[in-house]
Amino acid sequence: MSSPRTAPGPSKAAPSKSASGRRGEKPAIGRQGEKAAPVKGPKASKAAKSALPKAQPPKPPSNRAERTAERREAIIEAALDEFISRGFTATRIDDVARRAGVAKGTIYLHFKDKESMFEELIRTALVPLIGRLHAPPPIGGSVRDAVEAFARTFIQEVAATRRGDIVRLIVAEGPRFPSIADFYYREVVSRGLAGMRALIELAVSRGEIQQKNLARFPQILVAPAIIAVIWQSLFSRHAPLDAIEMFRVHLDLIFGERRTT
Repeated sequence: MSSPRTAPGPSKAAPSKSASGRRGEKPAIGRQGEKAAPVKGPKASKAAKSALPKAQPPKPPSNRAERTAERREAIIEAALDEFISRGFTATRIDDVARRAGVAKGTIYLHFKDKESMFEELIRTALVPLIGRLHAPPPIGGSVRDAVEAFARTFIQEVAATRRGDIVRLIVAEGPRFPSIADFYYREVVSRGLAGMRALIELAVSRGEIQQKNLARFPQILVAPAIIAVIWQSLFSRHAPLDAIEMFRVHLDLIFGERRTT
């Protein structure tokens, strides 16, 4: 005889998996495959910042241009030494390269030939000085003071230095190299005469100079400067010349003697 079947009792409810689950259980963090949202807060922001790549300091500018400028300056200095010791005609590109410590080909990267190198000497050593002539006299200053200041600068920075050798080279070799003489006239002489003419005309208008025709011959005003350059190289060992004092006497002849109180 078969045993009686036991009636099934009430079924137990499945445990809830809600966020308020059993004690000790961690709340669900999302469906499988989903990433948890980043935790916000001061610590997280600091961590995020530290994870960012640090900004690199700006790289210093390339010194290639500086090296190029230094090499060009060394070539110009070597060229001046060679021109002074040998003269323009006898100076060779090979000699300049050897003195500058560069290859001969390096010189041709900067200058096409010997004449362009000599022109650069004129442009860098003399042209800036002549440019000062075009500045008007300071307020309250006389034209004579301006001319005397320029003459003093010219004598100290040209006649008594190696810059004067450039002028002497042009005087000596300019007739054989007309292109150099033309360049010197265009860049230095014509500008210097224009500046002197403007100063003379200003002095005439102010009554500082009585001889109006002097503006036609500004060469007269600068003549002592040229004499000083030539004298320095040829005769200074025989009879040293006080070129600045000579220029003051020259200006007395043009402007009249200064009044002493």
